[in-house]
Amino acid sequence: MRMKLYHFFVNSHAGIRCRYHRVHDNRGTGGRLLSYLYLMWLNFCYYILQCRFLDREKDMAFYESKRLPVRTSESEARQNKGPYVDEAVKRLLQYDVISFDIFDTLLLRPFSEPSDLFYFIGAQLGLLDIKRIRMEQEEAARRLCERARGNREADLAQIWAQMEQAMGIPAEQGMKLELSLEKTFCYANPFLLQVFEKLRERGKRIVAISDMYLPSAFLAELLREKGFAGIEAVYVSCEHGCGKGDGGLFRIVKAGLPAGAKLVHVGDNPVSDVKMAEKNGFHTLYYPNVNQMALCFRPYDMSPVIGGAYRGIVDNHLYAGLCAYSREYEYGFVYGGLFVLGYCGFIHRYCLSHQVGKILFLSRDGDILKQVYERVYPQECTAEYVYWSRTAATKLMAGHDRYDYFRRFLYHKVNQGFTIGTILEEMELGSLAEQLPFWQSERLSGLGRLDARAVLTDHNVDELKEFLKGHFGEIRESYREQEEAARQYFSQILSGTERAVAVDVGWAGSGAMALRYLVEKVWRLPCKITGIVAGTNTLHNAEPEASEIFLQMGVLKAYLFAQAQNRDVLKKHDPNRGYNVFWELLLASPTRPFSGFGFDKNGGVTLHFGKEEENLEGVREIQRGILDFVESYLTHFGKFPYLLEISGRDACAPMLLASAHQERYLREIQSKFDLKIGIGTGEGKGETP
Repeated sequence: MRMKLYHFFVNSHAGIRCRYHRVHDNRGTGGRLLSYLYLMWLNFCYYILQCRFLDREKDMAFYESKRLPVRTSESEARQNKGPYVDEAVKRLLQYDVISFDIFDTLLLRPFSEPSDLFYFIGAQLGLLDIKRIRMEQEEAARRLCERARGNREADLAQIWAQMEQAMGIPAEQGMKLELSLEKTFCYANPFLLQVFEKLRERGKRIVAISDMYLPSAFLAELLREKGFAGIEAVYVSCEHGCGKGDGGLFRIVKAGLPAGAKLVHVGDNPVSDVKMAEKNGFHTLYYPNVNQMALCFRPYDMSPVIGGAYRGIVDNHLYAGLCAYSREYEYGFVYGGLFVLGYCGFIHRYCLSHQVGKILFLSRDGDILKQVYERVYPQECTAEYVYWSRTAATKLMAGHDRYDYFRRFLYHKVNQGFTIGTILEEMELGSLAEQLPFWQSERLSGLGRLDARAVLTDHNVDELKEFLKGHFGEIRESYREQEEAARQYFSQILSGTERAVAVDVGWAGSGAMALRYLVEKVWRLPCKITGIVAGTNTLHNAEPEASEIFLQMGVLKAYLFAQAQNRDVLKKHDPNRGYNVFWELLLASPTRPFSGFGFDKNGGVTLHFGKEEENLEGVREIQRGILDFVESYLTHFGKFPYLLEISGRDACAPMLLASAHQERYLREIQSKFDLKIGIGTGEGKGETP
């Protein structure tokens, strides 16, 4: 009968089951009673109030939707809430003794949940489901303490005694491993480290207090190692049978200090570190929990291990309160860092498994990718930044793919205000403008003569195409020097290389596939080229299947999404809503756009560049944010190579969240730039980057 009731009330609907277990699991007796009431309320809502959305899990909404700040950066908003370092020091100097909470205050972990550390215990032991079991056995140990001593303050030895009984893992081995991982992952909160050092310089008495199962001797040593030397005493709930939450630990601390001493406590929990501290005679300085402050801005639709690591890195960096960063910087750190790190890992794994001799990071998307790749994999495959662009590729492929030549240079610019003369200049065919008045299309004779001053529209684009087709021999000849210069440029780069990959952001893979065609079929260089792109054309493109056969053949590989992978993201990614631009902005470079090849007067290959983009400082800030994220991630997880195995779906998650509410956040970031992603737009001629 009990199982039938459980099945009816809990298992009949996935949404009810999911919500109930979130509240019920790993709770004490009081918490479980509340969870039963919550279960009855959920069923009442479903059956009586007709809340049919409870039939699906809370997280089953296709994409997360959170309102991101658009007028200020997250870190600036956090810092504006204060206090600043000097302000905090000034306030704390008024007191005789300062006590600090330890975890999430003095010490941070690079996770969004403290229990994420248990994943790494499982990895070391080689056993399944250790995180859940470790949490389950901690609760069991606390219940035993409650029955035996009247409090729930179990220590690490008692917890691992339960683990040994439940699993057979020697308690001593488990304890040693957990303590070792705490030392590996814990690090000083940079904000409070500065506060602490200034207080120590003034000779202030400092103690540390924690509701924790770890022994005080270990915590004292850990604090010293992380920079908090000189703490007078460490008080831990498991050693005193009471905690901050019930006020008992504050009373013990107070009893050990001189009567009448002015006391202040610093901590992150509004109840145990503020309310209970004040109730027991302490003044308080509330230091908000970094992960709680960022909760409404971070994605949770991610795999648990990578998601926890990502959120921990971002939350700690932005919300510690030490620095305020620009919105461009945060765009790179929050939305670009994981993507670029994961993309480089994808490239690296492909190169290792396919004996690739050289990675060609195509300009300009390849700029930050190459920087990160060489930082993460300094001893691996040779990486080279090469000059290539849609514009250069389209011109060099004119004789081999005339359709694409006209499509990109003409049809992609229809009804956008470009004059025919401007377009001919961008095609480097300005001399043909003089012949326009003398050329009349027989097929369109009733439409009048072409005029260089006329705007290209859907009414005259076909006529201009016919004009250019009639002069295609001259067009091919005008690009002949560029073709030879490009051949020499890539012959030198690919010399001695049998297999190379060309890396780009996307989307049809035209840049990489054009280079492959020229290298293998036109220039006949002894090197095989594979293209690697972040993402492909999607269902919203006019040519959604442009590169499908190359993806199927394996000569083009995609990281984030393609027709055969992450189809939910494929369907979400809409270039018509600016999604291509949002991703390309993450890989923007302060280098000038590349437009083509040529020769100098001595016969050496020269490179031609266009005009600089606007807001170069903003681009540099995006890159700085990406590099800082990568550096932080490697600092905390570099010893765990499997943490560099970041799936394309996880790398997409922050941007998917940012696309909520009509892409408001992304459009606000884009508005600070004038990113040009078409070919030929604004490209002049110059010979230095």
